[in-house]
Amino acid sequence: MKPLLTKPLLPYHASLFLLMTLTGFALSTLVDEYIILISILVVEYVILLIILLHVYDKYMKPIRKTSQTVDELVKGNYRARVHHSAGGSIGELNNKLNVLARNLSEFQIQEKVQEEQLSTLIDNTQSGLVLVDEKGYIHLVNRKFLTMFGGNAHDYQGFLYYDVLANETIHETVQDTFLYEKNMTYSFTQIIGVEKKYIEIVGAPIFNERNILKGAVLLMYDITHLKKLELMRKDFVANVSHELKTPITSITGFAETLKNGAKNDPASLDRFLTIIYDESTRMQGLIEDLLTLSKLEKDEFEITRTVVDMTQLVQEILPVVDQRAEQKGITLTTHVDDSITIQADAERIKQVMINLLTNAISYTLKDGDVNLSITDEGDTVHIQVSDNGIGIPEKAVPRIFERFYRVDKARSRNTGGTGLGLAIVKHIIEVHDGCINVESEPEKGSVFHVYLPKYDPALS
Repeated sequence: MKPLLTKPLLPYHASLFLLMTLTGFALSTLVDEYIILISILVVEYVILLIILLHVYDKYMKPIRKTSQTVDELVKGNYRARVHHSAGGSIGELNNKLNVLARNLSEFQIQEKVQEEQLSTLIDNTQSGLVLVDEKGYIHLVNRKFLTMFGGNAHDYQGFLYYDVLANETIHETVQDTFLYEKNMTYSFTQIIGVEKKYIEIVGAPIFNERNILKGAVLLMYDITHLKKLELMRKDFVANVSHELKTPITSITGFAETLKNGAKNDPASLDRFLTIIYDESTRMQGLIEDLLTLSKLEKDEFEITRTVVDMTQLVQEILPVVDQRAEQKGITLTTHVDDSITIQADAERIKQVMINLLTNAISYTLKDGDVNLSITDEGDTVHIQVSDNGIGIPEKAVPRIFERFYRVDKARSRNTGGTGLGLAIVKHIIEVHDGCINVESEPEKGSVFHVYLPKYDPALS
Protein backbone atom coordinates (compact mmCIF):
# COMPACT_ATOMS: atom_id res chain seq x y z
CA MET A 1 0.00 0.00 0.00
CA LYS A 2 1.25 3.49 -0.90
CA PRO A 3 2.17 5.67 2.11
CA LEU A 4 -0.30 8.41 2.85
CA LEU A 5 2.25 10.90 4.13
CA THR A 6 4.16 11.34 0.89
CA LYS A 7 6.26 14.47 0.71
CA PRO A 8 4.15 16.41 -1.88
CA LEU A 9 0.94 15.87 0.24
CA LEU A 10 2.47 16.64 3.67
CA PRO A 11 1.35 20.32 3.73
CA TYR A 12 -2.21 19.23 2.83
CA HIS A 13 -2.17 16.65 5.66
CA ALA A 14 -1.07 19.28 8.21
CA SER A 15 -3.63 21.89 7.08
CA LEU A 16 -6.47 19.35 7.05
CA PHE A 17 -5.58 17.98 10.51
CA LEU A 18 -5.45 21.50 11.98
CA LEU A 19 -8.79 22.41 10.42
CA MET A 20 -10.47 19.27 11.79
CA THR A 21 -9.08 19.81 15.32
CA LEU A 22 -10.29 23.43 15.52
CA THR A 23 -13.69 22.40 14.22
CA GLY A 24 -13.94 19.64 16.87
CA PHE A 25 -13.13 22.00 19.76
CA ALA A 26 -15.65 24.53 18.49
CA LEU A 27 -18.46 21.99 18.24
CA SER A 28 -17.65 20.21 21.51
CA THR A 29 -19.20 23.09 23.52
CA LEU A 30 -22.50 22.59 21.69
CA VAL A 31 -22.71 18.84 21.54
CA ASP A 32 -22.63 16.62 24.55
CA GLU A 33 -21.82 13.52 22.65
CA TYR A 34 -18.10 14.37 22.17
CA ILE A 35 -17.05 10.84 21.21
CA ILE A 36 -19.59 10.64 18.37
CA LEU A 37 -18.37 13.98 17.04
CA ILE A 38 -14.74 12.92 17.08
CA SER A 39 -15.61 9.72 15.17
CA ILE A 40 -17.42 11.71 12.50
CA LEU A 41 -14.41 14.04 12.14
CA VAL A 42 -12.00 11.13 11.82
CA VAL A 43 -14.15 9.52 9.09
CA GLU A 44 -14.28 12.84 7.21
CA TYR A 45 -10.52 13.19 7.60
CA VAL A 46 -9.89 9.74 6.13
CA ILE A 47 -12.27 10.41 3.21
CA LEU A 48 -10.52 13.66 2.39
CA LEU A 49 -7.09 11.95 2.57
CA ILE A 50 -8.25 9.32 0.08
CA ILE A 51 -9.49 12.05 -2.25
CA LEU A 52 -6.14 13.90 -2.00
CA LEU A 53 -4.19 10.71 -2.61
CA HIS A 54 -6.25 9.99 -5.70
CA VAL A 55 -5.63 13.51 -7.02
CA TYR A 56 -1.92 13.14 -6.38
CA ASP A 57 -1.63 9.71 -7.99
CA LYS A 58 -3.74 10.60 -11.02
CA TYR A 59 -2.52 14.10 -11.77
CA MET A 60 0.41 15.36 -9.71
CA LYS A 61 2.64 12.26 -9.81
CA PRO A 62 2.44 11.76 -13.64
CA ILE A 63 3.23 15.43 -14.16
CA ARG A 64 6.21 15.11 -11.83
CA LYS A 65 7.49 12.02 -13.76
CA THR A 66 6.99 13.85 -17.02
CA SER A 67 8.95 16.84 -15.71
CA GLN A 68 11.85 14.57 -14.63
CA THR A 69 11.92 12.94 -18.08
CA VAL A 70 12.00 16.37 -19.77
CA ASP A 71 14.93 17.34 -17.53
CA GLU A 72 16.84 14.22 -18.70
CA LEU A 73 16.12 15.02 -22.35
CA VAL A 74 17.39 18.57 -21.84
CA LYS A 75 20.63 17.08 -20.46
CA GLY A 76 21.05 15.01 -23.64
CA ASN A 77 19.92 11.66 -22.24
CA TYR A 78 17.67 10.61 -25.13
CA ARG A 79 17.18 7.15 -23.63
CA ALA A 80 14.95 8.59 -20.89
CA ARG A 81 11.27 7.52 -21.07
CA VAL A 82 8.04 8.15 -19.09
CA HIS A 83 7.05 4.74 -17.71
CA HIS A 84 4.10 5.95 -15.56
CA SER A 85 0.74 4.83 -16.93
CA ALA A 86 -1.79 7.61 -17.09
CA GLY A 87 -4.96 8.31 -19.00
CA GLY A 88 -6.51 11.37 -20.55
CA SER A 89 -4.49 14.37 -21.59
CA ILE A 90 -1.56 13.50 -19.32
CA GLY A 91 -1.31 10.00 -20.82
CA GLU A 92 -1.39 11.46 -24.33
CA LEU A 93 1.31 13.94 -23.35
CA ASN A 94 3.49 11.11 -21.98
CA ASN A 95 3.08 9.05 -25.16
CA LYS A 96 4.06 11.99 -27.34
CA LEU A 97 7.01 12.71 -25.08
CA ASN A 98 8.20 9.09 -25.45
CA VAL A 99 7.86 9.32 -29.25
CA LEU A 100 9.89 12.55 -29.19
CA ALA A 101 12.58 10.85 -27.07
CA ARG A 102 12.77 7.90 -29.50
CA ASN A 103 13.04 10.25 -32.47
CA LEU A 104 15.78 12.25 -30.75
CA SER A 105 17.62 9.01 -29.90
CA GLU A 106 17.45 7.80 -33.51
CA PHE A 107 18.55 11.21 -34.77
CA GLN A 108 21.49 11.15 -32.35
CA ILE A 109 22.52 7.68 -33.57
CA GLN A 110 22.28 8.74 -37.23
CA GLU A 111 24.20 11.92 -36.52
CA LYS A 112 26.92 9.95 -34.73
CA VAL A 113 27.19 7.46 -37.63
CA GLN A 114 27.39 10.29 -40.17
CA GLU A 115 29.97 12.07 -38.04
CA GLU A 116 32.09 8.91 -37.83
CA GLN A 117 31.77 8.35 -41.59
CA LEU A 118 32.75 11.92 -42.34
CA SER A 119 35.66 11.75 -39.88
CA THR A 120 36.85 8.47 -41.44
CA LEU A 121 36.59 9.95 -44.93
CA ILE A 122 38.50 13.10 -43.97
CA ASP A 123 41.20 11.21 -42.07
CA ASN A 124 41.77 8.72 -44.90
CA THR A 125 41.87 11.31 -47.65
CA GLN A 126 45.27 11.22 -49.34
CA SER A 127 45.45 15.01 -49.29
CA GLY A 128 46.23 17.23 -46.34
CA LEU A 129 43.16 19.20 -45.21
CA VAL A 130 42.88 22.30 -43.01
CA LEU A 131 39.66 24.17 -42.15
CA VAL A 132 40.10 27.85 -41.25
CA ASP A 133 37.26 30.15 -40.10
CA GLU A 134 36.76 33.77 -41.13
CA LYS A 135 38.86 34.97 -38.18
CA GLY A 136 41.82 32.76 -39.11
CA TYR A 137 41.38 30.10 -36.44
CA ILE A 138 41.99 26.46 -37.40
CA HIS A 139 39.01 24.20 -36.71
CA LEU A 140 40.08 20.95 -38.33
CA VAL A 141 43.19 19.15 -39.59
CA ASN A 142 43.27 15.59 -40.94
CA ARG A 143 45.73 12.72 -40.55
CA LYS A 144 47.52 13.32 -43.88
CA PHE A 145 48.22 16.92 -42.89
CA LEU A 146 49.74 15.73 -39.61
CA THR A 147 52.07 13.33 -41.47
CA MET A 148 53.22 16.27 -43.59
CA PHE A 149 53.80 18.78 -40.81
CA GLY A 150 54.08 16.64 -37.67
CA GLY A 151 52.47 17.09 -34.27
CA ASN A 152 48.88 16.21 -33.38
CA ALA A 153 45.51 17.86 -33.89
CA HIS A 154 45.64 19.70 -30.54
CA ASP A 155 48.77 21.55 -31.73
CA TYR A 156 46.74 23.24 -34.49
CA GLN A 157 43.02 23.29 -33.67
CA GLY A 158 41.90 26.45 -31.90
CA PHE A 159 45.00 28.43 -32.92
CA LEU A 160 45.47 31.17 -35.52
CA TYR A 161 46.93 29.65 -38.69
CA TYR A 162 49.92 32.04 -38.82
CA ASP A 163 50.88 31.17 -35.23
CA VAL A 164 51.20 27.42 -35.81
CA LEU A 165 52.06 27.21 -39.54
CA ALA A 166 55.41 28.74 -40.36
CA ASN A 167 55.23 28.24 -44.14
CA GLU A 168 54.87 31.57 -45.95
CA THR A 169 53.19 29.97 -48.97
CA ILE A 170 50.37 28.70 -46.74
CA HIS A 171 49.95 32.21 -45.31
CA GLU A 172 49.79 33.66 -48.81
CA THR A 173 47.23 31.06 -49.90
CA VAL A 174 44.90 31.81 -46.96
CA GLN A 175 45.22 35.58 -47.41
CA ASP A 176 44.61 35.48 -51.16
CA THR A 177 41.66 33.11 -50.76
CA PHE A 178 40.00 35.54 -48.33
CA LEU A 179 40.98 38.56 -50.43
CA TYR A 180 39.85 37.37 -53.87
CA GLU A 181 37.15 34.93 -52.62
CA LYS A 182 38.05 32.29 -55.20
CA ASN A 183 40.20 29.18 -55.45
CA MET A 184 43.93 29.87 -55.21
CA THR A 185 46.68 27.39 -56.13
CA TYR A 186 50.34 27.52 -55.11
CA SER A 187 53.17 25.04 -54.57
CA PHE A 188 56.07 24.71 -52.15
CA THR A 189 58.61 22.18 -50.91
CA GLN A 190 58.48 20.52 -47.52
CA ILE A 191 61.10 18.38 -45.78
CA ILE A 192 59.37 15.28 -44.35
CA GLY A 193 61.87 13.22 -42.37
CA VAL A 194 64.94 13.22 -44.59
CA GLU A 195 63.03 13.42 -47.86
CA LYS A 196 62.18 16.50 -49.85
CA LYS A 197 58.50 16.61 -50.86
CA TYR A 198 56.78 18.81 -53.43
CA ILE A 199 53.39 20.04 -52.16
CA GLU A 200 50.62 21.72 -54.14
CA ILE A 201 48.20 23.73 -52.00
CA VAL A 202 44.69 24.78 -53.07
CA GLY A 203 42.71 27.29 -51.02
CA ALA A 204 38.91 27.27 -51.50
CA PRO A 205 36.58 29.85 -49.88
CA ILE A 206 33.53 28.72 -47.87
CA PHE A 207 30.28 30.71 -48.13
CA ASN A 208 27.08 30.46 -46.10
CA GLU A 209 23.54 30.43 -47.54
CA ARG A 210 23.61 34.25 -47.78
CA ASN A 211 26.83 34.12 -49.80
CA ILE A 212 28.88 35.58 -46.94
CA LEU A 213 32.46 34.32 -46.59
CA LYS A 214 32.72 32.12 -43.49
CA GLY A 215 36.18 30.61 -43.89
CA ALA A 216 38.43 28.60 -46.18
CA VAL A 217 39.47 25.01 -46.68
CA LEU A 218 43.08 24.24 -47.62
CA LEU A 219 43.88 21.08 -49.58
CA MET A 220 47.51 19.96 -49.84
CA TYR A 221 48.54 17.40 -52.47
CA ASP A 222 51.83 15.50 -52.49
CA ILE A 223 52.98 15.91 -56.10
CA THR A 224 56.50 14.56 -55.52
CA HIS A 225 55.85 11.57 -57.76
CA LEU A 226 54.62 13.80 -60.59
CA LYS A 227 57.61 16.11 -60.20
CA LYS A 228 59.99 13.16 -60.35
CA LEU A 229 58.25 11.82 -63.45
CA GLU A 230 58.50 15.22 -65.08
CA LEU A 231 62.17 15.48 -64.17
CA MET A 232 62.81 11.94 -65.44
CA ARG A 233 61.08 12.76 -68.74
CA LYS A 234 63.18 15.88 -69.23
CA ASP A 235 66.36 14.02 -68.28
CA PHE A 236 65.43 11.15 -70.59
CA VAL A 237 64.93 13.41 -73.60
CA ALA A 238 68.13 15.32 -72.84
CA ASN A 239 70.15 12.14 -72.27
CA VAL A 240 68.89 10.37 -75.40
CA SER A 241 69.66 13.46 -77.45
CA HIS A 242 73.13 13.70 -75.93
CA GLU A 243 73.91 9.98 -76.25
CA LEU A 244 72.84 9.90 -79.91
CA LYS A 245 74.51 13.19 -80.75
CA THR A 246 78.01 11.92 -79.88
CA PRO A 247 78.15 8.91 -82.27
CA ILE A 248 76.26 10.77 -85.00
CA THR A 249 78.72 13.66 -84.79
CA SER A 250 81.66 11.23 -85.01
CA ILE A 251 80.18 9.36 -87.97
CA THR A 252 79.34 12.59 -89.79
CA GLY A 253 82.78 14.10 -89.09
CA PHE A 254 84.84 11.12 -90.19
CA ALA A 255 82.62 10.49 -93.25
CA GLU A 256 83.14 14.11 -94.28
CA THR A 257 86.91 13.74 -93.77
CA LEU A 258 86.96 10.65 -95.96
CA LYS A 259 84.90 12.41 -98.59
CA ASN A 260 87.34 15.34 -98.64
CA GLY A 261 90.28 13.11 -99.60
CA ALA A 262 91.27 10.98 -96.60
CA LYS A 263 89.85 7.97 -98.45
CA ASN A 264 92.92 8.04 -100.69
CA ASP A 265 95.18 7.31 -97.70
CA PRO A 266 94.84 3.56 -96.94
CA ALA A 267 95.91 3.96 -93.28
CA SER A 268 93.46 6.80 -92.63
CA LEU A 269 90.71 5.02 -94.53
CA ASP A 270 91.05 1.90 -92.41
CA ARG A 271 91.22 3.84 -89.12
CA PHE A 272 88.28 6.12 -89.93
CA LEU A 273 86.11 3.25 -91.13
CA THR A 274 86.84 1.39 -87.88
CA ILE A 275 85.77 4.45 -85.86
CA ILE A 276 82.60 4.84 -87.94
CA TYR A 277 81.80 1.16 -87.44
CA ASP A 278 82.39 1.34 -83.67
CA GLU A 279 80.24 4.47 -83.30
CA SER A 280 77.41 2.99 -85.39
CA THR A 281 77.56 -0.20 -83.27
CA ARG A 282 77.39 1.90 -80.13
CA MET A 283 74.38 3.82 -81.51
CA GLN A 284 72.69 0.55 -82.45
CA GLY A 285 73.24 -0.82 -78.93
CA LEU A 286 71.71 2.34 -77.45
CA ILE A 287 68.62 2.09 -79.66
CA GLU A 288 68.20 -1.61 -78.84
CA ASP A 289 68.42 -0.87 -75.10
CA LEU A 290 65.88 1.92 -75.47
CA LEU A 291 63.49 -0.41 -77.29
CA THR A 292 64.01 -3.12 -74.65
CA LEU A 293 63.34 -0.68 -71.82
CA SER A 294 60.27 0.71 -73.57
CA LYS A 295 58.90 -2.81 -74.04
CA LEU A 296 59.50 -3.70 -70.38
CA GLU A 297 57.73 -0.56 -69.16
CA LYS A 298 54.54 -1.23 -71.12
CA ASP A 299 51.60 -2.30 -68.96
CA GLU A 300 50.67 -5.10 -71.33
CA PHE A 301 54.18 -6.58 -71.36
CA GLU A 302 54.17 -10.24 -70.33
CA ILE A 303 57.05 -12.63 -69.77
CA THR A 304 57.13 -16.22 -70.94
CA ARG A 305 57.79 -18.39 -67.89
CA THR A 306 59.33 -21.84 -68.18
CA VAL A 307 61.20 -24.09 -65.78
CA VAL A 308 64.80 -22.82 -65.84
CA ASP A 309 67.78 -24.86 -64.63
CA MET A 310 70.12 -22.25 -63.10
CA THR A 311 73.26 -24.42 -63.53
CA GLN A 312 72.59 -24.81 -67.24
CA LEU A 313 71.77 -21.13 -67.61
CA VAL A 314 75.10 -20.11 -66.05
CA GLN A 315 76.95 -22.45 -68.43
CA GLU A 316 75.26 -20.71 -71.35
CA ILE A 317 76.31 -17.20 -70.32
CA LEU A 318 79.89 -17.99 -69.25
CA PRO A 319 81.38 -17.90 -72.78
CA VAL A 320 79.98 -14.39 -73.25
CA VAL A 321 81.48 -12.92 -70.06
CA ASP A 322 84.62 -15.08 -69.82
CA GLN A 323 86.10 -13.40 -72.87
CA ARG A 324 85.59 -9.93 -71.39
CA ALA A 325 87.14 -11.01 -68.09
CA GLU A 326 90.20 -12.52 -69.79
CA GLN A 327 90.76 -9.36 -71.85
CA LYS A 328 91.05 -7.34 -68.61
CA GLY A 329 92.93 -9.99 -66.68
CA ILE A 330 90.08 -10.43 -64.20
CA THR A 331 89.41 -13.69 -62.36
CA LEU A 332 85.78 -14.77 -62.75
CA THR A 333 84.46 -17.43 -60.35
CA THR A 334 81.01 -18.99 -60.12
CA HIS A 335 79.13 -21.05 -57.57
CA VAL A 336 75.67 -22.54 -58.10
CA ASP A 337 73.85 -24.74 -55.59
CA ASP A 338 72.83 -28.12 -56.97
CA SER A 339 69.42 -28.66 -58.59
CA ILE A 340 68.15 -25.07 -58.46
CA THR A 341 65.23 -24.42 -60.80
CA ILE A 342 62.91 -21.45 -61.09
CA GLN A 343 59.86 -20.62 -63.16
CA ALA A 344 60.98 -17.59 -65.14
CA ASP A 345 61.73 -16.16 -68.57
CA ALA A 346 65.12 -17.73 -69.29
CA GLU A 347 66.25 -15.12 -71.85
CA ARG A 348 65.41 -12.24 -69.52
CA ILE A 349 67.24 -13.84 -66.57
CA LYS A 350 70.25 -14.37 -68.85
CA GLN A 351 70.10 -10.67 -69.69
CA VAL A 352 70.08 -9.79 -65.98
CA MET A 353 73.17 -11.87 -65.18
CA ILE A 354 75.09 -10.79 -68.29
CA ASN A 355 74.42 -7.11 -67.53
CA LEU A 356 75.45 -7.46 -63.86
CA LEU A 357 78.59 -9.45 -64.69
CA THR A 358 79.55 -7.10 -67.54
CA ASN A 359 79.15 -4.10 -65.22
CA ALA A 360 81.26 -5.78 -62.54
CA ILE A 361 84.04 -6.56 -65.07
CA SER A 362 83.90 -3.05 -66.57
CA TYR A 363 84.35 -1.32 -63.20
CA THR A 364 86.95 -3.68 -61.75
CA LEU A 365 90.62 -2.93 -62.30
CA LYS A 366 93.09 -5.34 -63.89
CA ASP A 367 93.87 -8.48 -61.81
CA GLY A 368 90.64 -7.96 -59.85
CA ASP A 369 88.03 -10.55 -58.90
CA VAL A 370 84.39 -10.96 -59.92
CA ASN A 371 82.19 -13.64 -58.38
CA LEU A 372 78.77 -15.02 -59.32
CA SER A 373 76.91 -16.97 -56.63
CA ILE A 374 73.44 -18.55 -56.89
CA THR A 375 71.97 -20.08 -53.72
CA ASP A 376 68.70 -21.73 -52.79
CA GLU A 377 66.85 -19.89 -49.99
CA GLY A 378 63.62 -21.87 -49.79
CA ASP A 379 60.93 -20.07 -51.77
CA THR A 380 63.44 -17.72 -53.38
CA VAL A 381 66.70 -17.91 -55.34
CA HIS A 382 69.47 -15.51 -54.34
CA ILE A 383 71.71 -14.33 -57.20
CA GLN A 384 74.76 -12.46 -55.97
CA VAL A 385 77.30 -10.67 -58.16
CA SER A 386 80.28 -9.22 -56.28
CA ASP A 387 83.53 -7.51 -57.27
CA ASN A 388 86.47 -5.71 -55.69
CA GLY A 389 86.35 -2.84 -58.15
CA ILE A 390 86.07 0.93 -57.82
CA GLY A 391 82.77 0.81 -55.91
CA ILE A 392 79.96 3.35 -55.79
CA PRO A 393 79.75 6.49 -53.60
CA GLU A 394 77.02 6.29 -50.96
CA LYS A 395 75.05 9.26 -52.36
CA ALA A 396 74.98 7.66 -55.83
CA VAL A 397 73.65 4.24 -54.72
CA PRO A 398 69.92 5.23 -54.72
CA ARG A 399 70.23 6.50 -58.32
CA ILE A 400 72.20 3.80 -60.10
CA PHE A 401 69.02 2.13 -61.43
CA GLU A 402 67.87 5.35 -63.13
CA ARG A 403 68.07 5.51 -66.89
CA PHE A 404 71.33 7.05 -68.18
CA TYR A 405 72.62 7.69 -64.67
CA ARG A 406 76.39 7.28 -64.52
CA VAL A 407 78.54 7.54 -61.42
CA ASP A 408 81.60 8.43 -63.52
CA LYS A 409 80.45 9.66 -66.94
CA ALA A 410 83.88 9.66 -68.58
CA ARG A 411 84.73 6.14 -67.38
CA SER A 412 81.26 4.85 -68.33
CA ARG A 413 81.55 6.02 -71.92
CA ASN A 414 85.00 4.50 -72.22
CA THR A 415 83.56 1.12 -71.23
CA GLY A 416 81.05 1.34 -74.07
CA GLY A 417 77.98 1.27 -71.85
CA THR A 418 74.70 2.92 -72.79
CA GLY A 419 73.70 3.87 -69.25
CA LEU A 420 70.54 1.75 -69.50
CA GLY A 421 71.82 -1.65 -68.36
CA LEU A 422 70.86 -1.43 -64.68
CA ALA A 423 67.49 0.18 -65.49
CA ILE A 424 66.75 -2.82 -67.72
CA VAL A 425 67.91 -5.22 -65.00
CA LYS A 426 65.60 -3.63 -62.43
CA HIS A 427 62.57 -3.82 -64.72
CA ILE A 428 63.19 -7.47 -65.55
CA ILE A 429 63.48 -8.33 -61.86
CA GLU A 430 60.27 -6.44 -61.05
CA VAL A 431 58.20 -8.16 -63.76
CA HIS A 432 59.36 -11.45 -62.19
CA ASP A 433 58.01 -10.21 -58.81
CA GLY A 434 61.55 -10.12 -57.43
CA CYS A 435 63.73 -7.41 -55.93
CA ILE A 436 67.28 -6.11 -56.30
CA ASN A 437 69.53 -4.12 -53.99
CA VAL A 438 73.20 -3.20 -53.82
CA GLU A 439 75.91 -2.80 -51.19
CA SER A 440 78.96 -0.79 -52.18
CA GLU A 441 81.92 1.10 -50.82
CA PRO A 442 84.32 3.23 -52.90
CA GLU A 443 87.63 1.51 -53.74
CA LYS A 444 86.45 -1.73 -52.09
CA GLY A 445 83.87 -3.01 -54.55
CA SER A 446 80.17 -3.70 -54.90
CA VAL A 447 77.74 -6.55 -54.26
CA PHE A 448 74.43 -6.80 -56.16
CA HIS A 449 71.74 -8.99 -54.59
CA VAL A 450 68.87 -10.32 -56.70
CA TYR A 451 66.00 -12.29 -55.12
CA LEU A 452 63.63 -14.17 -57.40
CA PRO A 453 60.62 -16.31 -56.42
CA LYS A 454 61.19 -19.95 -57.44
CA TYR A 455 57.61 -20.74 -58.34
CA ASP A 456 54.80 -19.02 -60.18
CA PRO A 457 51.40 -20.02 -58.69
CA ALA A 458 49.83 -19.70 -62.15
CA LEU A 459 52.06 -22.53 -63.43
CA SER A 460 51.66 -24.80 -60.38
